Amino acid sequence: MPPDGRLVRGDATRRVVLRRAVDIASVEGLDGLSIGRLATELELSKSGVFAHFGSKESLQLASIQAASEIFTEQVVTPALAAPPGLARLWKLCETWLEYSERRIFPGGCFFFNTAAEFDARSGPVHDAIAEYTRKWQDLLTRLVAEAAQLGHLASGVEAAQLAFEIDALARTANAHSVLHGGNEPYRRARRGILGRLRAEAVEPDLLPPAGKERRG
Repeated sequence: MPPDGRLVRGDATRRVVLRRAVDIASVEGLDGLSIGRLATELELSKSGVFAHFGSKESLQLASIQAASEIFTEQVVTPALAAPPGLARLWKLCETWLEYSERRIFPGGCFFFNTAAEFDARSGPVHDAIAEYTRKWQDLLTRLVAEAAQLGHLASGVEAAQLAFEIDALARTANAHSVLHGGNEPYRRARRGILGRLRAEAVEPDLLPPAGKERRG
């Protein structure tokens, strides 16, 4: 049977609302979201937007899920298409830096900003952000361990520690660029991440040579 036109329109409206919501939240935080504001900005009825979400908390949680899907599409999926090991690990670092540098979200990394907003709070929104950031750290750690298992990194490398250091450099680049502007923080982060990877690499040829950190 052909799809119900009302459902198709409803899904399209929900996607439009959430795309605007994640952009706002990346700049102003999830507390900056409201059903009334989104309805006004998108020229939709408030009751229609309310019917999709029902409450501010539901809107916030849906925005986190939508941001996660965008992040996966922009960062994780392209990285996992790279050959396993050091090449895949570096690709994940590069796609994350590009995602922040290109301002896929106008406020930089959505999860960096919303985590800072909710890190000391409790409740479902905090828990959802914490879960997604934990998944990111777990993925980084898993790819470091994979590279070590394949003999691309030293067998004694502490995967969780190296993943933590990579994440710290990437987050710092995001924070400095958003606050001060410019791309210099990303260049420094690439240089720093590659320096740490080269220091642990058994197969350094799998990484870009020094001075050519950015691949086309």
